[in-house]
Amino acid sequence: MKGRIIGAGIAACLALATPCVSYYEGMVPRTYADPVGIPTICYGHTGGDVTAERTATDSECAALLNGDLRMAMQGVLQCVQIDLTPNQAAALVSFAYNVGVPALCRSTLARLANTGAAPEEWCAQLNRWTYATKFGQSIQLPGLVKRRAAETALCLGTST
Repeated sequence: MKGRIIGAGIAACLALATPCVSYYEGMVPRTYADPVGIPTICYGHTGGDVTAERTATDSECAALLNGDLRMAMQGVLQCVQIDLTPNQAAALVSFAYNVGVPALCRSTLARLANTGAAPEEWCAQLNRWTYATKFGQSIQLPGLVKRRAAETALCLGTST
């Protein structure tokens, strides 16, 4: 069984995920290195199309964000086989946007959700993902601590 969003659905999920991702990624319309050195542009967009000294317009950045969020949404619905509220789905979309769909699919979070654990248990797993590898060392990033706390609150429906 594939997961699905109950209630208002995908539109509501993306309406909740977009400001979260936009805030924590920030918008930089030119290529830059993220905190661990990955070439990035706009709202945290990475990939083969991110070339040195690339610049993008606001509308190009918005289109990249929209496309990346939709891909993250598809990944969430493939990896997480339970029904999700729009808040839960939005938190997982923000998470998958940041760490990648394969990481979500392999995570304890997805395993717990898929085996029927309570949302309080699997949503709390988001807070474990506050480290990144830079120069071969695992470092905790303050921005990820804040982002994961916000995603956890969104997942639990306790964000304001």
